[in-house]
Amino acid sequence: MSEKTNTPNRKHKLIEYANGPSLEEINGTIEVPKNLNFWKTLFAYSGPGALVAVGYMDPGNWSTSITGGQNYQYMLMSVILMSSLIAMLLQYMAAKLGIVSQMDLAQAIRARTSKSLGIVLWILTELAIMATDIAEVIGAAIALYLLFNIPLVIAVFITVLDVLVLLLLTKIGFRKIEAIVVCLILVILFVFVYQVALSNPDWGGVIKGLVPTADTFSTSRSVNGMTPLSGALGIIGATVMPHNLYLHSAISQTRKIDHNDEEDVARTVKFAAWDSNIQLSFAFVVNSLLLIMGVAVFKSGAVKDPSFFGLYEALSNTSMLSNGILISVAKSGALSALFAIALLASGQNSTITGTLTGQVIMEGFVHMRMPLWLRRLVTRLISVIPVLICVLLTSGKSAIDEHTALNNLMNNSQVFLAFALPFSMLPLLMMTDSAAEMGKRFKNSLWIKGLGWLSVIGLTFLNLLGLPDSILGFFGDNPSAGEQTFSKILAYLLIAAILALLVWTVFDLQRGNKRYVEQQLAAAAKEANK
Repeated sequence: MSEKTNTPNRKHKLIEYANGPSLEEINGTIEVPKNLNFWKTLFAYSGPGALVAVGYMDPGNWSTSITGGQNYQYMLMSVILMSSLIAMLLQYMAAKLGIVSQMDLAQAIRARTSKSLGIVLWILTELAIMATDIAEVIGAAIALYLLFNIPLVIAVFITVLDVLVLLLLTKIGFRKIEAIVVCLILVILFVFVYQVALSNPDWGGVIKGLVPTADTFSTSRSVNGMTPLSGALGIIGATVMPHNLYLHSAISQTRKIDHNDEEDVARTVKFAAWDSNIQLSFAFVVNSLLLIMGVAVFKSGAVKDPSFFGLYEALSNTSMLSNGILISVAKSGALSALFAIALLASGQNSTITGTLTGQVIMEGFVHMRMPLWLRRLVTRLISVIPVLICVLLTSGKSAIDEHTALNNLMNNSQVFLAFALPFSMLPLLMMTDSAAEMGKRFKNSLWIKGLGWLSVIGLTFLNLLGLPDSILGFFGDNPSAGEQTFSKILAYLLIAAILALLVWTVFDLQRGNKRYVEQQLAAAAKEANK
């Protein structure tokens, strides 16, 4: 397999106009030999799925899964399973859109909507990426503190330096970046398989938890300020993230395809689906293991700190553990060190993918391009601000209060994903349902279409349903009556704004698709008259 570059030998400006192929520097740069057997072909197409999968196991996922296990044991396992299956469906459609249309999701939306709507959706998606980056900043800063005892304020600033890692990666080629990401995923997977195996979980309870019940989405009982519904929404929000749809539609185009050969396109779609589903299965396993760890470590009630700090301490403090094998290994400090290493690896993985996504949406929505390192630096510096404020405001309080505040900030940052998710899912479904856009062969089949609409409507409803509680979470554990009233009013106003914006998006997309069909018919008629 070979890589080539199509970057011209010219001096680039810091910020440039971009209206070419998605991620032009890597688009169509990886050649895939024909006539290979299934496994060799799968390997050749493997890689983009791994970059997508890391978004499903970032520090935000860690926090929601561990907290879900801590509060409700294995009950929310079914939510992780459902979220993963929906993610597989949406990522398949995203990859198919990129491969068949030769446009990423941002480009496709922008081509079918007005300029003003494109700018609104761009800003919305940027906010979602920044919200995701907040979780990455917190995760990386905590990992640095735990591993090297670096003060949190300094550790937060150090996270900005991951731009240097990105600079290095941009020089080695996209195929090698894919390999590095896969290695980091395997490190994370190994750590948690090892730790869960030692914790000797209740596997009967785990299997039982995979089946949803009436209690899974209930609001009748609350544990540590979390209802099953809010816990489920936290897992869904941290799992099915809008930026992954944009990313997958772009990086699925890194393989060189003969678009005049329908069979070559079909083969690429098929193996992109295989790659994505395999990697997302790994993500499902990791998130399940995190929830199981939350149950194993916190079930005794001895750990009072609900954050990453508490889990780290528990894994090194034998007095907090009940399993004999866990205790013997914990004495060496290996369990806690491995946890911190995996947390750092998770943050670095997300750094790579988050930056690529930022570039995709900037090029697609507003036709602007900047170097990846600058893109990363800007996003990270903005994301660092709320984390620094949180650390400084809680510096005079107890360690548990400080840790809880960071944990709450990480969980509450996911509220922005509730805004952005419908505006990526709905256009994706409408685009891939269109025969004009995808052709008769590649448009969604009836069952894909049905499951897609069920997922989009269901996830949008659940995200909007949980929005009032998500906003209320910003006021702490004991909000006043006035704060509760204000959060409800704000939530309902935001829900109304989201629904209005969705109507605008659907209207613009339908009008744009109609215009595209008319252009196709006019072009066909002109060709026939020649």
